[in-house]
Amino acid sequence: MKKHTMRLLLSLTLIAALMSGCAKKPASVVVDPMGAPVVSTMPSDSVAGYGDGSISDQAVGDRSGYGSGAMGDGSVYGLNRIYFEFDQFTLSAEARDILASNVAYMKANPGLRVRIEGHCDERGSDEYNLALGERRASATKSYMVSLGIEPSRLSIISYGEEMPLDPGNSDSAWSKNRRAEFKDAR
Repeated sequence: MKKHTMRLLLSLTLIAALMSGCAKKPASVVVDPMGAPVVSTMPSDSVAGYGDGSISDQAVGDRSGYGSGAMGDGSVYGLNRIYFEFDQFTLSAEARDILASNVAYMKANPGLRVRIEGHCDERGSDEYNLALGERRASATKSYMVSLGIEPSRLSIISYGEEMPLDPGNSDSAWSKNRRAEFKDAR
């Protein structure tokens, strides 16, 4: 009987050791535009859809989705991303048209809360790009509020150059990375 108890104890110890496994990778820490750390549980080098070519050049939410749910990357069906010119945060006529459509969609889905993410291309310092991304997200939010969306339904964050859609080093790639995207903030 003692032999059986020892085997059971040894087996349980071995199972516990195997279950604990290797230590997990530390969480990534991103600093939001106000300087507060934001902890992400995903390693920053493996965020799905960013820099790995998995997101298409097509606008997010091609209006063929059903309802107002989030897509796999957190983007919201029915809301399209907008793009900016180099070193600019002013909204083009095309961007204003897209935002008007996004506002109509949000008005039709009153429970939808959105995080507007400002992004930049790789040119410029990290600090400059974080500030520019924040201005892009803020300009986007301000325009949407002017069209009738409650400010409490919109939040902003800047990722600067950290999450490119296209990791290339060309004008074409950079133009895709200068954008504002809409993610589910519920």
